[in-house]
Amino acid sequence: MKILVAAASRHGGTWEIAEEIGRALTAELRGHATVRVSRAEDVTTVDEFDVVLVGSGVYLGQWLEPAKDVVDKHAEALRAKKVWLFSSGPVGTPPKPAEDPVDVARLMVSSGAREHRVFPGRIDRSLLRFAERAVVTALRVKDGDYRDRSAARAWAGEVAAALKPARTREVSGHAERG
Repeated sequence: MKILVAAASRHGGTWEIAEEIGRALTAELRGHATVRVSRAEDVTTVDEFDVVLVGSGVYLGQWLEPAKDVVDKHAEALRAKKVWLFSSGPVGTPPKPAEDPVDVARLMVSSGAREHRVFPGRIDRSLLRFAERAVVTALRVKDGDYRDRSAARAWAGEVAAALKPARTREVSGHAERG
């Protein structure tokens, strides 16, 4: 099985989450899958992959264009694959914004994704554009790394579990898929 983890990241935080997911998938599916982690802007095809995870940093409630482009340009091919989406966005303690930071309903439908997971992000004002700094200031969020790597690994474990072949077991003398 070949798995692609593609991510769009403006300042590197989402890219590091994608790398964590890729490492966890590799460990969970050792010997059963090869995993490639790629920057969304470098994805030219998804044809060779059986499974595709696409993620993006969220800025002002929107996915970054390279991640949206992966879904939009490859939507037909993605619908024939196992697809998951993830976002990196809310920041602070408690996370802000409290509501879902991004509307990915259209991307879920066009890609046929099984799930969308949101992970907390990272704030470093020195890396932000003016509009981004204004939003962070309005939300009164302090600089910090709010990412939860263990949550990213756990989600990768859930994805891996969904990909593992069903095991056959004996139940009442009958083989049963489960």
